[in-house]
Amino acid sequence: MRNSLRKISLAALLAIFSSCAAMGQERPKANLPTLESLLSRIEVNAYAHAGYVYQDNNDVTTSSFNLKRVLFWSSAHITDRWYFRFMIDFKSEVQEFYTDYRISRGKQLNVRAGQFKNSYTIENPLSPSTLELVDVCSQAVTYLSGCGSDPLNGVNYGRDIGLMLYGELFHEKIHYELAIMNGQGINVSDGNSDKDLIVKLEYKPVKELRIVASGQKGRGHAVGTAVWNPGIAEGDDYTRDRLSLGAEWKSTRLGLRGEALWGKDGSVESWGAYLTGRCTVAKDFDIIASADFFDKNTSLAYDQTNLTAGVQYWFYRKCRVQLQYTRAMPEWSDDYNCVQAQVQVAF
Repeated sequence: MRNSLRKISLAALLAIFSSCAAMGQERPKANLPTLESLLSRIEVNAYAHAGYVYQDNNDVTTSSFNLKRVLFWSSAHITDRWYFRFMIDFKSEVQEFYTDYRISRGKQLNVRAGQFKNSYTIENPLSPSTLELVDVCSQAVTYLSGCGSDPLNGVNYGRDIGLMLYGELFHEKIHYELAIMNGQGINVSDGNSDKDLIVKLEYKPVKELRIVASGQKGRGHAVGTAVWNPGIAEGDDYTRDRLSLGAEWKSTRLGLRGEALWGKDGSVESWGAYLTGRCTVAKDFDIIASADFFDKNTSLAYDQTNLTAGVQYWFYRKCRVQLQYTRAMPEWSDDYNCVQAQVQVAF
């Protein structure tokens, strides 16, 4: 199937090359790229998440099968230094389209332009196909990075449009990212003339461990209103600053990731923290646990704690089944239970 998709994508390219060759009969024939050489530079990937969720909240019980996402992306290594990616979620909209160019001979300096995941936090740049939780990211990451739970910023899937410099230094012990972005999210123009500056710095003392700090300095343009932030109305420009500090340990048997996060929207401050772990107890079988806290407004009663436990089984390469239980404890209402099952199919 993957080769078929590649061949369809390349058919137009081959037709163009053939037409150009036919038009210039008086010129010496150039060595045209073969189908095999073009295929070797193109990657096609996809994954889908479908499942079931049961929840009892405020004496109301809900249960439903769902289809969360169906993503397809194609990447092209145009040259040894030039790279392009296009990603679409068939359940929603175009997610990414960007190009990378390696300026230095090594990995020290690269540039990226287009629409892509912003650098803020450890979790946001990671693919949902690799993260442990069915809900993907922690509450704080989901809210503060623009993944969808902040009505002022709208649903942006943690992505934005802009320009980024990134690279590896000191024998890949240090990784850095420096981006200037609209701050408005995906597939839209900026709502104001201000741009957001996002910085990330990672230190890898050993192969399994990375220590990560990231921050965002910007000015948002509200696309909605939030009851926990009554000082900002739809259409207002407001301070939108972020900071995070965390670490991740990742080995074959054990994965552990934790982070503390802070945000400021207008005059309202928020903060959160999470700790998520994976332990492989048998071949392709993992135990998952997570503790997650987030307070949307430190001056009001808007914090929530989620405790999650579950298992996952990788039944074929990138494909898995997940089963998780979450005890949610919001300060503004009664505690409730949530059970989720999910199947991931990917190539």
